Amino acid sequence: MKTKRLVLRPACQDDLGPLHEIFSDPRAMRYWDRPPHKDVAQTQRFLDHFISGDVENRKEYILEYDGRCVGKAGMWKISEIGYILHPDLWGQGLVTEALNAIIPLIFKSFPDVDTLTAELDPRNIGSIRVLEKLGFTQVGFAEKNFLYGETEWCDTGYYALKRP
Repeated sequence: MKTKRLVLRPACQDDLGPLHEIFSDPRAMRYWDRPPHKDVAQTQRFLDHFISGDVENRKEYILEYDGRCVGKAGMWKISEIGYILHPDLWGQGLVTEALNAIIPLIFKSFPDVDTLTAELDPRNIGSIRVLEKLGFTQVGFAEKNFLYGETEWCDTGYYALKRP
């Protein structure tokens, strides 16, 4: 699938290097669910799951920009979306562009999903802006409910988007 600037496609083994570059970058992983990957084997496990994991209950895509994998976006488990983008490309609207194409496909492919959800660290202002541009609204907040890297308790913001 193509958008104005992106190719949205399934993951492949050739994505390992570019994904590892993202998943080992402390900037990209600051608000992820775990600290940066320390070795390529961690990224390989992620990629293996991305390629062959529970494909019936998700709709995720590699984001390809200028012929290179620069991130991923989509529904990673029933009703919950997630995304990550190489930090060098932040602020250019690429994730919003990708999800504007992906979200209608999710609703079409999963007719029983009435609401999409997303969770994020409320300090991640860029991610909040992405969700708001897509029409998500904040529906909840939990204080110090997530232990990041076994060292830091973080808050969580909960967002939702109703089926149009």
